[in-house]
Amino acid sequence: MERIRLSANVEFSRLVYGLWRLGDDADTSSAHVRAKVEACLEQGITTMDHADIYGGYTGEAIFGGALKETPSLRDRIEIVTKCGIVAPAGRHAAARVKHYDTSRRHIEASLETSLREMGTDHVDLLLIHRPDPMIDPEETGAALDAVVASGKAKAVGVSNFRPWDFSLLQSAMSQRLVTNQIEISLLAADCFTNGDLAFLQERQVKPMAWSPLGGGRLFDATNRTLSDRLDKIATAQSAEKSAVAVAWLLAHPSKILPVLGTNSLSRIKTISEATKVVIDRQAWFELYTAAIGRDVA
Repeated sequence: MERIRLSANVEFSRLVYGLWRLGDDADTSSAHVRAKVEACLEQGITTMDHADIYGGYTGEAIFGGALKETPSLRDRIEIVTKCGIVAPAGRHAAARVKHYDTSRRHIEASLETSLREMGTDHVDLLLIHRPDPMIDPEETGAALDAVVASGKAKAVGVSNFRPWDFSLLQSAMSQRLVTNQIEISLLAADCFTNGDLAFLQERQVKPMAWSPLGGGRLFDATNRTLSDRLDKIATAQSAEKSAVAVAWLLAHPSKILPVLGTNSLSRIKTISEATKVVIDRQAWFELYTAAIGRDVA
């Protein structure tokens, strides 16, 4: 599988396995988690995407159980995690209200907990999960610089930031923000016109795409034209519609890294089929115009 370099020392698989639903699985045993990771590795998918809040702050510990039982797995994968959301659940059950915390103290404490839960001495990428209206860019930037300097994170980035949020934080840092993980799909195509992707391309920052299948809504046939066009390409290339939708993202020159999450082993084993689907320029625009409901001007 194609590899994408985000920084001098961080390289990810083009497709990323997302673990936001890991704690929802009926089987959260270490053996089952390990089977999911192995299914990814067999396809060349080596990058695992977490956040401290996933599973009500339980997901990293569930994943860590598999790593602790099979330590050799750690050397075969890259770990992404996120911090900054404080919700009244799990370790933050005492919080009075869901809020964001991008203070240095919170970032450092959250990362230490993530490392302990997963049984590793570093993550490959740490992201600030949401833009914080109360952010002190100097403090947050210094905290992110420090975690890289300490070796506890190889690189840092953000998630769900708009260009101005990204620029504000980057202006206070010596380390480079290497990605912005944002929602990109045929159901969230506005990033192709609102400047989000152009901003990242101009800075040579590779975007990560969460919910690339629209949380499954992409296939509910609400948009019959889009569904039909996906079907047409899928049939012509003997592929699943989901693979076509992901291939549409892969075809974009910004080098989008889709983050795909499922608990089904059978579906995990087919994630890489998207890399075999060919989307030329006209096919890309066929799907794009169906998604936005009109021809381009």
